[in-house]
Amino acid sequence: MEGLVSIVTPTFNSEKYISETINSVQNQTYTNWEMIIVDDCSSDETTKIVSQIAEIDSRIKLITLTVNSGPAKARNAGIERVSGKYMTFLDADDIWFPEFLKKSIDTIKTTDIHFVFSSYRRADEDLQFVYSDFIVPQKVTYTDILKTNSISCLTAFIDIEKLGKKRMPDIFKRQDMGLWLKYLKEIPFAYGIQEPLAVYRIRKNSLSRNKSKLLKYQWQFYREVEKINVVKSLYYMFHWMYRGFIKYRN
Repeated sequence: MEGLVSIVTPTFNSEKYISETINSVQNQTYTNWEMIIVDDCSSDETTKIVSQIAEIDSRIKLITLTVNSGPAKARNAGIERVSGKYMTFLDADDIWFPEFLKKSIDTIKTTDIHFVFSSYRRADEDLQFVYSDFIVPQKVTYTDILKTNSISCLTAFIDIEKLGKKRMPDIFKRQDMGLWLKYLKEIPFAYGIQEPLAVYRIRKNSLSRNKSKLLKYQWQFYREVEKINVVKSLYYMFHWMYRGFIKYRN
């Protein structure tokens, strides 16, 4: 069988969705995986649910943080534990279709591109497909991601045996984008699978849906994380705002 896939899943008060998310991993046609679930001090039944499932399925590993630290530190704690050939991410309320892992690996083998990602379906909290599918471009470069982040955290799939294990920047938002850019500084592009292979659950009052709240985080990202000058940051910000409007208009 092809190499081990390490899946990093941060959780915080995810009792409503975490069983569905884990089940979508257990239903994968590709079975050589480990799921590293990092709980960020949940106050609900999340850790109890995960522990019960992990007792039955040894591929699921639970890490509990002692201090609430936010998504970047939780994901990085998971990355530290990754031991596979491949690394991928799945948030605690999202879902993969059964062929996600297999088709991601097959795409790396056929294209010889070691960073791939896929399209996904968009659903509300009850998994009703009330939004249009998000179809990704076939290729994205470093500059493309600065204009709009087409790589969702739930479909990014990286051959870390070839590209190395990197960590996310320790920032409140856009830490996934920061990780993608670290890889894209070293490779020409990431390859997009245009078939939807996952379900992104859009929850009410989601920060990613509230672009006005994200403006300051995006600006800080350009200026403080990527060290881009003011003029170029304004240029990228304009593209990000416009494409964000297009992405969520239906």
